[in-house]
Amino acid sequence: MNDIEYLQKAIDQARKIVYFTGAGVSTESGIKDFRSKDGIYNLYRKYGVSYEEILSHDFFFDHTDIFYEFYKESMVNRQAKPNPAHYYFASRKDKDVTIITQNIDDLFFKAGNKKVLELHGSIMRNHCTKCNKFFSIDYIMSYPGNIPLCDNKNCHGIIKPDVVLYGEQLDYDTLKKSILALEQSDLLVVGGTSLKVYPAASLIDYFHGKEIIVINNEELDYIQYDQEIKITYIKGKIGEIFSKLK
Repeated sequence: MNDIEYLQKAIDQARKIVYFTGAGVSTESGIKDFRSKDGIYNLYRKYGVSYEEILSHDFFFDHTDIFYEFYKESMVNRQAKPNPAHYYFASRKDKDVTIITQNIDDLFFKAGNKKVLELHGSIMRNHCTKCNKFFSIDYIMSYPGNIPLCDNKNCHGIIKPDVVLYGEQLDYDTLKKSILALEQSDLLVVGGTSLKVYPAASLIDYFHGKEIIVINNEELDYIQYDQEIKITYIKGKIGEIFSKLK
């Protein structure tokens, strides 16, 4: 039995599935990941500070213009479209699937998935830091100035993307729903993530099902797991792998 057949059988036999994803799921849609040789980590050097610092809570408010320059250049790709790794579980109406993603690109929703938990927020949601008015990504990207400001006549507050920056906590409700889904599932499919971003990566500790299947195009990071849970590793481009499933 090859890797595709094995993955197909595991999904077909599972009752409740959690699909835990990272940046690698969207690279085949033209969105850069973080840690590969061509990833976003290598784009920050021209700013003279680390990637983590640019995308931090304090940097956003202290150097909002530089934040938005980097953000628009590196974090937003409105031309990106979902690939088979986004579409597959949306088509599996016969399965109870919860998608837990570290991505902020909204591609799982665009693919038609309903149960999507965005651990790090979404570029599609933006709010004024003063009056909390909602703004679309189109407003952010087309704003004539360097720093998008609220259009309320008596406000003009800075608009902040609803993404979790370094120094900010994950949304409690999203975490709670993610933990519950992991505890109740019998199959965990981990795709396109290095499992190095915490606290998100630590969520897999709440999985107590039968098997974890890890799919990654880069050299796989082996999960240290104390429990007697079967762990299967599949190396390859995740979009290509899912395109071969029935």
